Amino acid sequence: MAGARVAVVTGGNKGVGLAVVRAMCKQFQGDVYLTARNPKLGEEAVQALNKEGLCPLFHQLDINDPNSIRVLRDFLKEKYGGLDVLINNAGIAFKVSDTTPFGTQAEVTLKTNYFGTRDVSNELLPLIKPNGRVVNVSSMVSPSSLSKCSKELKEKFCSDTITEDELTKLMEKFVEDAKNGDHQEKGWANTAYGMSKIGVTVLSKIQARQLKESRKGEGIILNACCPGWVRTDMAGPNATKSPDEGAVTPVYLALLPIGVDAPYGELVSDKEVVPW
Repeated sequence: MAGARVAVVTGGNKGVGLAVVRAMCKQFQGDVYLTARNPKLGEEAVQALNKEGLCPLFHQLDINDPNSIRVLRDFLKEKYGGLDVLINNAGIAFKVSDTTPFGTQAEVTLKTNYFGTRDVSNELLPLIKPNGRVVNVSSMVSPSSLSKCSKELKEKFCSDTITEDELTKLMEKFVEDAKNGDHQEKGWANTAYGMSKIGVTVLSKIQARQLKESRKGEGIILNACCPGWVRTDMAGPNATKSPDEGAVTPVYLALLPIGVDAPYGELVSDKEVVPW
């Protein structure tokens, strides 16, 4: 199987993730893995797509569990000799009406959206084959949240030389300040989800820069994207896009043809680059 192409979608059992798996099954020439934290929900999602005549495969993945990530890494390495497409879609958001203390919301949200995405990337990016594609699902909430940060923080998040270690320290500091209740005084935007997605967007820029240096000439392309405001459990029933419409931009980036070199290291919404 080492010659077969393979794509992995994290958080693939519902919402945008499920729609991305559906579209990839139709458009990607190779095996498509729907991953989910809960095997039962993952298998049910696969069966639902089977009824549509599609053939995704399932692998368990909890992006908050380092061992679960390593098991997937080793499976891909052994069965396929690497990975062609990685779509980091898994993410969470608290409802606006949720009464959980903000400090707890910050810790829980960043644990999945930033730290989980970072951990998956650190294990799976080394497996990406030449001409591979990586898509990190971020949000337009990231630039809008950036605009609410202090000038000093904006400069750090927009720096062309910021490192993953520096970004991680900033994310940890936001959680610490959120728990202390003085995050706004310290210059952070008053949104746990928004700050987590700033993390994903900036992490994507760092990863793209590193890939360009370490895998030069291999044709790998990595971007972040915003699916849009999509009718899911997370965004609610009033959103403007269906999940299948939300899948369009992530899948567009995942299937960028060989030979193109842009967009690269960008935040993309509705197939257009968003200024950062």
